[in-house]
Amino acid sequence: MVFPLFSINSSPPAAPKVCNSVKVAIIHYWLVGMRGGEKVVEALCEMYPQADIFTHVYVPEMVSDRIRQHHIIPTFINSLPRAARMYKTYLPLMPLALEQLDLRGYDLIISSESGPDAVHVCYCHTPMRYIWNMYHDYRNRAGRVARLMMPPLTHYLRMWDVSSAARVDSFVANSATVAKRIQRYYGADSVVIHPAVDTTAFSIAPPSELGDYYLMAGELVSYKRPDLAVRAFNEMQLKLVVIGGGEMLDEVRRLAGPTVTVMGAQPFDVLKQHYARCRALIFPGEEDFGMVPVEAMASGRPVVAFGRGGATETVATGVSGVFFAEQTVEAISSAVRSLATIEIDPEKIAAHASQFGRDQFFQKMRAHIDGLLAEKSRVH
Repeated sequence: MVFPLFSINSSPPAAPKVCNSVKVAIIHYWLVGMRGGEKVVEALCEMYPQADIFTHVYVPEMVSDRIRQHHIIPTFINSLPRAARMYKTYLPLMPLALEQLDLRGYDLIISSESGPDAVHVCYCHTPMRYIWNMYHDYRNRAGRVARLMMPPLTHYLRMWDVSSAARVDSFVANSATVAKRIQRYYGADSVVIHPAVDTTAFSIAPPSELGDYYLMAGELVSYKRPDLAVRAFNEMQLKLVVIGGGEMLDEVRRLAGPTVTVMGAQPFDVLKQHYARCRALIFPGEEDFGMVPVEAMASGRPVVAFGRGGATETVATGVSGVFFAEQTVEAISSAVRSLATIEIDPEKIAAHASQFGRDQFFQKMRAHIDGLLAEKSRVH
């Protein structure tokens, strides 16, 4: 399905300009926590404080005050058994639920569905992995019943997804990587506007406070390949700190040798301190954009990243980090060693990261949306 999701961090120092006369609807698939996608809803709420929010599943106590201040309309999926925890199980019902939304009367819709007279802007985090580029990976890891059901369900969801994409007036991709997928799967052009990172929320630690450890941070899921980083640091016998929760947390703890410390999920202040004091961030997975490398660079620290996906657009070789070409233990180890050959200038690294800040995002998104609304006004 066409996602309007992108990642964003904590509140900016100043709110962007808003236009309260435009009637806006925001569609977000589920509001059950405050991860990257929900942070984007906060940003959109900041841009459009008058917006209504449509979602499949809504758990009020799990989202921020800013989101709760808006009028939130859940679909019928919200009333299904254990929806708050099993919302992904109801994926096949989501097209039906979206088609029942009454979005007439809105001037602007940032969503996966739109009414006939609205301008529909889709900020695309990525075409859904479950049914497109990572379908075979998910199917191979699924249980026996799920493997049998996935082919017909995926065929149905792909047809609906493509027809839904045809109703989008303008795609905005969060990276050039995602722009290529939009063209491949939907046959549509897109504008690339990188998602906002609150780079001002991070700071550079003085040299006397730098640690002797490397850092891996983020959700521990299979496609991000945390196992590779742990195995590499086990072999190199270098210190690695792992921060993050997720389905692979227990497995990562089992893999960890004596030099690897697995902390699990941690508050933002703890993560921020580790960003600033680590020798470098290790980023072994392929991400659509990847906020974590930008956050580390905003803290003045270099990145050792897999050379595919969004990291290739954010990490500057020889300035803010190095890449490895293959997802292997040997390639990670070689890249970590090669980091010693580049000059680490924390101020330059942080300055490089600042181009992905919130102000730039708001300016570009506002200009793009205002242009679309103006064009619609001229036509009508």
